[in-house]
Amino acid sequence: MITRYTRPQMREIWTDENRLTIWLRIELLTTEALVKLGTVPAEDFARMEAGAAKCLADPKAMVERARELERTLNHDVIGFTTAVAEKINAPASRWFHYGLTSSDIVDTAFAVQMVQSADLLLADVRAAREVIARRAREFEFTPCIGRSHGIHAEPTTFGLKLALMYDEFGRAESRLQHVRAVVAVGKLSGAVGTSAHLSPKVEAFVCRKLGLKPAPIATQVVPRDLHAEFLNTLAVIGASIERWAVEFRHLQRTEVLEAEEPFTKGQKGSSAMPHKRNPITWERLTGLARVLRGNAGAALENVALWHERDISHSSVERIIFPDSCTLLDYMFGLLTRMMDGLNVYPENMKKNLGLSLGMWNSQTVLLALIRKGLSREAAYELVQRNAMETWATRHAGREDADFLRQLRADPEVAPHFGPGELERLCSVEFHLKGVKARFKAVGL
Repeated sequence: MITRYTRPQMREIWTDENRLTIWLRIELLTTEALVKLGTVPAEDFARMEAGAAKCLADPKAMVERARELERTLNHDVIGFTTAVAEKINAPASRWFHYGLTSSDIVDTAFAVQMVQSADLLLADVRAAREVIARRAREFEFTPCIGRSHGIHAEPTTFGLKLALMYDEFGRAESRLQHVRAVVAVGKLSGAVGTSAHLSPKVEAFVCRKLGLKPAPIATQVVPRDLHAEFLNTLAVIGASIERWAVEFRHLQRTEVLEAEEPFTKGQKGSSAMPHKRNPITWERLTGLARVLRGNAGAALENVALWHERDISHSSVERIIFPDSCTLLDYMFGLLTRMMDGLNVYPENMKKNLGLSLGMWNSQTVLLALIRKGLSREAAYELVQRNAMETWATRHAGREDADFLRQLRADPEVAPHFGPGELERLCSVEFHLKGVKARFKAVGL
């Protein structure tokens, strides 16, 4: 389980202490419901509560005793029920775990843990979006070259890049909200889901108290497609983090250097080359996203169980759910720190804009020529020819290579434009007129 740099709250959700505490709460709520139905005497429930209070006063001791018993019993839930029953005076202890099967408490508690984790991850994504929004507004009109296939395309702004990032993590927030509801499902319907020994009223009461929905139908376990959706959602969000990690890694390359991850005082970049400032945190996020996808694949494998239940899923879930939740929490912490301290270099963006010699205006001129009456094919040929000649001029070593100058010198192009018209078209500002609208569209 990843623990370093992770908020303690997420780690605590997946501790044995928290898990067994939730188990105990489910057991007590079940008995409380049975008291209301007249099955369990109220005085016995009072004795059960008193015994449970001793366990809750020292959850660590409860866990240690349950583990000790499990070493002999080879059954974690029976180890737990035995450890708690030892704290409850007989004959009241006979009602503890009455009518329940192990998966009733395990799966219902599991749902509580996933909901708790989703709540923390929702707080994470909101914190990240707040920082991204601030940086997007900071660079709203800072022009930079857009790239397709890694090649200069047309100008955009660095703020628009970050607005896109803000919007993508808005979808991450929506996905988390959705999947939180998907997994908020408990079940206390018994060994094969028939409610043979406990009334559905008990299940409804317990789930309501826990903030869950009762599974409308189940086997001995809650269907694992729900859990697979949860981990696949985390993997999709991890892929979004990776998408931006890759973007900023490319922008940090020496020949680009438009943005750079924070390099802290005393940090070293290379054991061999003291000059290095590497995008190691973005690379770490790229790699960790792969772990989330691997865990999501394991969750998909857990969907197919034998008949009403086997336990092939159980050992897998004990690893992939704590790891994925804790890992994504950790990744969001890194992402937020990276975006808060991201070094941005507008002068390099301006310099890089000039590398393609104004040829990012090619579509603007193409469309202008079409409006002048030329066929698309003829206009395209004229613009492409001038672009290729501009490149040839630069490759020949001439420093005066410039797409606008080339167009003005072409007797088949220049006559179509009045004084200053080409200059107005071939400007960065021409490409930025929709920036405000885009910011407004994503709520910035």
